[in-house]
Amino acid sequence: MITNSKTINKNSQNKKKLRKKIIKKLYFLGGTISLTIGIIGIVLPILPTTVFLLIATSLYSKSSQKLYNWIINNKILGTYIRTYKEGKGIPLRVKIFTLSLLWLTILITMFLIIDIFWIQILLLIIAISVSIHIILIRPKIKQEK
Repeated sequence: MITNSKTINKNSQNKKKLRKKIIKKLYFLGGTISLTIGIIGIVLPILPTTVFLLIATSLYSKSSQKLYNWIINNKILGTYIRTYKEGKGIPLRVKIFTLSLLWLTILITMFLIIDIFWIQILLLIIAISVSIHIILIRPKIKQEK
């Protein structure tokens, strides 16, 4: 049986298009999940906001130019991304507020909500790790006018 090479080529191209479409949808799904976690991280200090927003930005850049532009130019979310990409650091005031809120919520959770010892230890390790990460980000220096 002789197979037509054009038919084989067309089937191969259709499979490649389908594969690209599926991958693009997976990038979109991952970006949306990361964006959601990043937004939750704005109000919940144990989640690293900027990391998840950067992941979402990267995944959206591969799935949807429209969503990529939206997140980069967003009034609130875009600020986190641009500040990080430009290496501007975190203002000292924001560091102090973030660390205070982190430790307040972790300690309240540890002593008033969670009774399981190993979860308390895990929360403590998370708080220490996030604190170290925040402290190591260089502080934003005020620019002279």
